[in-house]
Amino acid sequence: MKITKHNINAVYTIFVFVALASLDNAVLGLFPPLFSSIAKDLNIDVAILGIVSATNILVTSISSIIWGYLADKGKRKRLIIIGTIVWSISVYLTAYCTNVFQLIIYQVFTGIGLGCIASIGFSVLTDYIPKKWRGMLMSLWGLSQGFGGIAGSVMASIVATATNWRVPFEVIAILGAAFIFLYFFIKEPPKGGAEPELQNLVQEGYEYNYTIELSHIKEILQKKSNKWLIYQGFFMNITTGTLIWLPTLYISRFENAGVATGAAIIAAGYLYALLQVGGLSSIYFGYLGDLFQKRSYKGRVLLSALCVFLAMPLYIAMFIIPMKGINIPDSSNAAVVFLALIREIVLNPWMLLMFFLAIGATAAQSANTPNWLALITDTNLPENRATTFSIANLVNGIGRAIGNVFLGIVLKLFTPYFQEPINYMMTMIFFQLFFLPSSLCYLRLSGKVGHDLKYVKSTLRRRAKKT
Repeated sequence: MKITKHNINAVYTIFVFVALASLDNAVLGLFPPLFSSIAKDLNIDVAILGIVSATNILVTSISSIIWGYLADKGKRKRLIIIGTIVWSISVYLTAYCTNVFQLIIYQVFTGIGLGCIASIGFSVLTDYIPKKWRGMLMSLWGLSQGFGGIAGSVMASIVATATNWRVPFEVIAILGAAFIFLYFFIKEPPKGGAEPELQNLVQEGYEYNYTIELSHIKEILQKKSNKWLIYQGFFMNITTGTLIWLPTLYISRFENAGVATGAAIIAAGYLYALLQVGGLSSIYFGYLGDLFQKRSYKGRVLLSALCVFLAMPLYIAMFIIPMKGINIPDSSNAAVVFLALIREIVLNPWMLLMFFLAIGATAAQSANTPNWLALITDTNLPENRATTFSIANLVNGIGRAIGNVFLGIVLKLFTPYFQEPINYMMTMIFFQLFFLPSSLCYLRLSGKVGHDLKYVKSTLRRRAKKT
């Protein structure tokens, strides 16, 4: 590929937004490992923190619609700077809350700011990433979000153990503030700049000057592809929303195996990160989606349906595997605990089996994000994409919030009948069942997606000729 100023701007902008997506999810990843510490410090029930986390997710999703609509109407650079300032300040203030009311208020404002990242980031990236690589490169954006959550979880476990639960929030807020400086150097791409049908238009210096109108929202919601993608994301996120409780499950399982609480918190954070290794295959599945899409309009959809379905039995098997013969020393030294955990994974057959099942489960799950993002992009016109994504993201957020809230409720229902950590295991297994309707939604989508893909192509070609 020829090195040009445009390519350099594109690479830099993509890097900034991919890194920002990681930081965004690091904020969300901070909470689960700190649930027990925050609950003790603020003297509240740990289940309340599930509601706080769900509130943050829901507000983030609702606010992203407003950010997305504004992004489809005009300039996006200024919007992302404003949003980042809002969430950075709110996260910093979270570190100084003294009661649950303050915690909720600061997390609401954090959600308002965070809402800009997903919608505006998606809009900018879809205008830079070439269509033939859309699934593969969008996987980097999705992958960064997953590993951002892991990084937040690990950092929270290590830093909070060495200091207290408030310090990780201060660190993330400072990192967020640093991104404000990076934004000043990004180059906003032309609307629809990555569409093959508009390439001649862009190269000749013309602008694709179509923008969203309020009347378009009804069309977005009525489009059949959008409907099934939204339904699919809703069911998928009920399950994935509960996965942020995995560190809490692992802490309980380690303590049940005789590991001291401090070491259990550190080990759980590391184990949560290690068991997500399969998520790296997101890039490969994004590439496969691009490849299958060239052969058939149904290719990307059917690949996603199969992988989402396979994730369900693999996760359930991972939860059922017992953790026997665990030998992790009582230490607050993160390196000592990490080395002991690695030894267990390598030498303990139960831990090794859990590790391989987790790789399979997270790999199968990872196929969803890049291909879902590519489908949202390909079936909607450039001026409607940020808003469409934001609406779908809102429904995804509702699904995640439902998963968070109802996990606490289901956990309480199971607790009288199952001792800890079996109660956590049974609860997590119950929520994996939502992978099934998620997969079925993809199957229904397969019969609708071809029509909407052809409509977008023909509309762009017609508009390019008209201009």
